[in-house]
Amino acid sequence: MKIVISNYSGQPIYEQVASQIKAAIIAGEFASGDILPSMNTLARELRISLITTKRAYEELEREGYIVSVQGRGSFVAEKNTELVREEQLRNIEENMRKIISSAALCGVSVDELKQMLDAISEER
Repeated sequence: MKIVISNYSGQPIYEQVASQIKAAIIAGEFASGDILPSMNTLARELRISLITTKRAYEELEREGYIVSVQGRGSFVAEKNTELVREEQLRNIEENMRKIISSAALCGVSVDELKQMLDAISEER
């Protein structure tokens, strides 16, 4: 699992960690029951505070993505992958609505938005 932390994103570090682990779980990089790196190991690898990794894991547990067992570690929770995918699709649709509204204010057409999306996709 590769996690990239940006000090310039404006998003708190614990949210960056949590969202990237969440994305890995959704993408199937982890199966239900897989063990995650310990909070200490992750903090050391990312060169961040243990408190930050603890907060990220707590958020993931609260959202139902992981289960922590004292003395054993944190594991990927049993989760209905279809529900997770639906949740992500809803988020994407909400963001697309915001983009379309912003584009309309600037006079950007749907075709121009598609071209922008294609260009950004090619960068990845």
